[in-house]
Amino acid sequence: MSRRRFLKASAVIGAGAMTGAFGDPGGSFAQQKAPAVATRRPIRIIMAGYAPPNNGFSLSLKRIGDRISAAFGKDVDVKLHLQHHRSRLQRRRPPLARGKRRADGGVSVEQLLHRADSRPRHRGPAVSLRGHREGARRDGRALRRDAGAPDGNEGNYRIPGWFENGFRHISNHLRPIHTPADMKGMRIRVLPSKVQERTFELLGATPRVMDLSELLPAIKAGTVDAQENPFSNTTTYGVHKFHKFHTASNHFYLSRPIFFNQTAFDAWPKALQDEMRAAVRDAVQFQRALHVKEEEDAMVEIRKEGGTIVELTPEEHQKFVDAVTPIYGEARAQHDRELLSLANL
Repeated sequence: MSRRRFLKASAVIGAGAMTGAFGDPGGSFAQQKAPAVATRRPIRIIMAGYAPPNNGFSLSLKRIGDRISAAFGKDVDVKLHLQHHRSRLQRRRPPLARGKRRADGGVSVEQLLHRADSRPRHRGPAVSLRGHREGARRDGRALRRDAGAPDGNEGNYRIPGWFENGFRHISNHLRPIHTPADMKGMRIRVLPSKVQERTFELLGATPRVMDLSELLPAIKAGTVDAQENPFSNTTTYGVHKFHKFHTASNHFYLSRPIFFNQTAFDAWPKALQDEMRAAVRDAVQFQRALHVKEEEDAMVEIRKEGGTIVELTPEEHQKFVDAVTPIYGEARAQHDRELLSLANL
């Protein structure tokens, strides 16, 4: 596409960027009236996340922005917005449907952001992942294809790629965990997920749903004994300074979808759409490699702090599998066969 055609097309793109609210799945680009500022050029792309600037997620978002800026120069205006404050546990995740009033009177809506997919995950079944990284990625792709259109559409979003949040592990201040019996009565913070709550109930623990910002105060106050996260999250949030015992349980695998406002994305020139998809594919591979390294570095950091990491034997792992078996029967009663077949249930 020529520079002139690109700039001409961008005159209508602002309508989606400025008025296309994330929370309006039924909104039509053709029915929306663009404010005056929406016709201004260059095309503005706001990239939002909630990880620290040096985190793999943030570096990967920046990689996307750098590639787009290099490809289109002054025709685009890419901004990276990270909602990360001085206290990592006091930040607020960027909402999907919030617009920001600008000084010039326009409304800037975050066009691209990533967030953990743990909140919608409770709507789906507990799945039997293969227990290793590549297997989990393959299983996850199958389930996501079932959840939306080929490009991963959900509501008024496009999801062209998924960053890796990875496998989650258990940490606590009471004792080493080798079997479900070691978790009996243990108060553990969990995500707002019915599947997670049920899983830890079956393991004998007492699940406590709470926001991440509440976790460290609860640990200090002694109202929570345990938590579960990738090792890199555990060290990022400083939990390893209070928890000595860590178990590489691999009990859940999570991703972070990359959301686009569908109205805005579909209005972009095809050249920009294609380049953005390619940039996301590249960033996903980049982020996954960083995540593996971050997990390795976190394990080193945990041990430097005096923590111990339990690697489960096959026999110990099987005891956890056996303990949560009832959840699969419950999933069969709640979900259709086609979806369950993707998880080999």
